[in-house]
Amino acid sequence: MVEAALALGRAGVRTFCIAISWAEVYAGVQSGEEAATRAFFDARGEVVLDAKVGRQAGGYLARYGKSHGVEIADALIAAAASVAGLRLWTLNRRHYPMQDLRFYEPAARTS
Repeated sequence: MVEAALALGRAGVRTFCIAISWAEVYAGVQSGEEAATRAFFDARGEVVLDAKVGRQAGGYLARYGKSHGVEIADALIAAAASVAGLRLWTLNRRHYPMQDLRFYEPAARTS
């Protein structure tokens, strides 16, 4: 995944994160990883959580909260991507059952 992110950067493709991603990652940062982690996030644009994103996330929670166990952080991440017209890159697809959400698919590795 890191290799694919670096390849996107080299190709000039802009990538984005939101504050929730920062919080989730920083909660598990190990000693000595802080600078590299910050550099990773600083190299990306930021999608700001606003009222439109909040409304979309609320809709996702109402629709998928009980049936699929979607929690507020994942609802906000999905809504931010959807509202911004971006593809979501995640290793946890089961957290994102939203039908309108588009996903980024890194090119398959070839041997």
